Amino acid sequence: MKKLVLVLTMVAIVVAGAFGQGKVYELKLAHADPTDVTTSRKHAQAIVFAAMVNSRSGGRINVKVYGAGALGAEREYIEAVKMGTIQAGIASGVIANFFPSAMVTDIPYLFPTPQVAWAVMDGPFGQKLSQMFLKETGMRNLAFAEVGFRNFTNSIRPIRSPADMKGMKIRVQETPLYVTMVKALGANPTPIAWTETYTALQTKVVDGQENPVPTILMAKLNEVNKYITLDGHVYGVDWFVINEKFFQSLPADLQYIVLDSAQVASGVGRGVSQLIGAQGIQVLIDAGNEVYVPTEAELAQFQKATQQPVINWLKTKIDVKLINEALAAVKAVVSQQKASLK
Repeated sequence: MKKLVLVLTMVAIVVAGAFGQGKVYELKLAHADPTDVTTSRKHAQAIVFAAMVNSRSGGRINVKVYGAGALGAEREYIEAVKMGTIQAGIASGVIANFFPSAMVTDIPYLFPTPQVAWAVMDGPFGQKLSQMFLKETGMRNLAFAEVGFRNFTNSIRPIRSPADMKGMKIRVQETPLYVTMVKALGANPTPIAWTETYTALQTKVVDGQENPVPTILMAKLNEVNKYITLDGHVYGVDWFVINEKFFQSLPADLQYIVLDSAQVASGVGRGVSQLIGAQGIQVLIDAGNEVYVPTEAELAQFQKATQQPVINWLKTKIDVKLINEALAAVKAVVSQQKASLK
């Protein structure tokens, strides 16, 4: 009997080893957004990913989500992912500090709709961008999610055309791309740290700012800016990145589970982003804000004023061929959509 037990135990060990059952891979996933799925697309994405991977792997991977900046701000935890002390993270604008070509998606008025953005980022162009990212950083992009479309707000008057922005002081992120864009609209770009933005608007240091609707509501910027223009000048992209050495340490079947689950989870993040944004518009209206949606002709004015100046600046930072490929990819998707309507 003892011999039988010993034999069975040895067989179990061999089988477990053959299928990778003997090792549990710890995967820390970091993001800096709130940990409430009703207000945070990143957290919704993260917990769906964790639940799917943990269950589908049969416990062979143990994903733990650290939200609300528990493992540091975006730059800090992406640096940690690069070094391998944290396995994965979800981030947006900070990615350009590690991979300048990521700024190509910040071309003003590049994406006319979310669906176009998704098709481009999930298609050949996005795949190329991810391959470049892996080669240049040693990190793998598992999937693209979204920050959402950025919109202008201000406390002076409705913005219906670039002429309405003339002379306005607009708070922007501390990056030349946004400075160039706002300056091209005839306004005065004023770089101010995010943590100081509400006070700067409240004390009239600046007249306006630009952010997605969920961010405007989360930070209560609509309390100090009455006018909101849904121009969607930049579509923010979230990158879901993982340390490549860690990813390659996983058996092939677990790599597939991680990749597939990340793509599903990013779709959930996109959906939550759209839901919060759509509901947020009505919240803004109910709060007494004046919300304006530009016409197609008005948006063309904004695009004409900003796109080329920003592209000219981008050419000094990234390959012009990549810029042209991004523009061509958007044009191709729009053409396909229009053709499907015939």
